[in-house]
Amino acid sequence: MGNEIKLNIFTPKKTDKNYPVLMFVHGGNWNTGNKKTYNLMGKNFARKNIIAVIPDYTLSPNADVDQMTKEVAAAIKFTKENVQKYHGNPQKIFVSGHSAGGQLAASAVMNPKFQISENTVSGIILIDAAGIDMKNYLEQNPPTSESNYDVTWSQDPQKWKEASPIYFINEKTPPFLIYVGEKTYPSIKVANENFLEALHPFQPIVKPIFLNKKHVPMVVQYFFPWSKRFDETLEFIKNVK
Repeated sequence: MGNEIKLNIFTPKKTDKNYPVLMFVHGGNWNTGNKKTYNLMGKNFARKNIIAVIPDYTLSPNADVDQMTKEVAAAIKFTKENVQKYHGNPQKIFVSGHSAGGQLAASAVMNPKFQISENTVSGIILIDAAGIDMKNYLEQNPPTSESNYDVTWSQDPQKWKEASPIYFINEKTPPFLIYVGEKTYPSIKVANENFLEALHPFQPIVKPIFLNKKHVPMVVQYFFPWSKRFDETLEFIKNVK
């Protein structure tokens, strides 16, 4: 593992199976967050016989969104190449992300510039994802120094578009499982509505799961092993061909 790839791996206790793999990319508005916060989440997935991989990435202002996405893509490639050592199935890798992590995870997989080979990722799980239609948001709210958005996104609309997964949906896009908080930020609701509208010509049966939660509780629920989200994730993994 190269110095640029920092991740935690949580594995089931039994080692006699070819387990599916879920990489979770944390949120934090692209300028906060740490993989260690999500250790309990990783352990809960491992208890459900899913190998959980939780990477770190360089935060703004020390990196822009392009660099962050490159680091997430590198973590995906590393996982693909090495997960068999942890009794994982390299043909059953799923990626997920909350908030900013949803944008980073989806962009790493969907934008061909990050060179994730077709069929590397079997499915994408968005948890109250932010930034999936960031070009639309920034056209109405140009980046300022607040939350380091001027560094994260630059002032270049072309870069906003390149970092918005909505522009890279096509017939080869992996299947989606999408969660949206009913009490989340309006910008996240709008972005998910736009994303679903663009996704439906290719994946018409995808319907978001709406939960009566605010933005942060949408990920905190994974800290509790009895959350229904684990069963839903297992069902999603099972149904992806």
